[in-house]
Amino acid sequence: MPELTKPTLKSLLDAKKDDFDAHAPEDKKQDYAEGLEAVEKSGIVETAKQVGDLAPNFTLNNAIGKAVSLSEYLEKGPVVLTWYRGGWCPYCNLTLQRLQQELNNIQAEGANLLALSPELPDNSMNTAEKNALKFEVLSDIGNNVGKTYGIIFKLTDAVAERYQDGFNLHGFNGDTSDELPLAATYIINQNGEITYAFLEVDYRKRAEPADLINALKNLKE
Repeated sequence: MPELTKPTLKSLLDAKKDDFDAHAPEDKKQDYAEGLEAVEKSGIVETAKQVGDLAPNFTLNNAIGKAVSLSEYLEKGPVVLTWYRGGWCPYCNLTLQRLQQELNNIQAEGANLLALSPELPDNSMNTAEKNALKFEVLSDIGNNVGKTYGIIFKLTDAVAERYQDGFNLHGFNGDTSDELPLAATYIINQNGEITYAFLEVDYRKRAEPADLINALKNLKE
């Protein structure tokens, strides 16, 4: 039998967005829309690290407390570096699951996948998720690495209040900064240069795995 075509990540994210738009209260939708507008106006997409920039090196702990550095992975091959907001974010969970499904294809291009989140290690994933994801999930406490890439922004007061009341963002991240990363994805070659950058204000939009694999293929040419 022919292999079933996997749905695109975009189609999964759009379905989640459509469900939110259909059922969420109007005041909540307005708060979130104004939150995205504030990020847009900040100019963060333009000031973040871009294609052609050198990727700042870092060392962070993974989900089991082991120190992992970007440089050690670059010795093995290119790195796909992606940020997610937290395990509380349904769009992030869909993205992580989809990346796991494509991990063999990413590794077939000689690359490794590293995912960063500002969550505390104990909150980054439950045991089942830790076992299901076969790539590194790193805790960027205080968004320190994200800041070196220029992708960290502060939530509006209204969105911060909703996140805190809804699921205790401060508890997840271990601080009260109300700062989060863009859902950014970079591809970094073995010289440490950024060769692909997905930078988007709207956290409901993510880098499509097929695009990442094509970009990795292009590195070989």
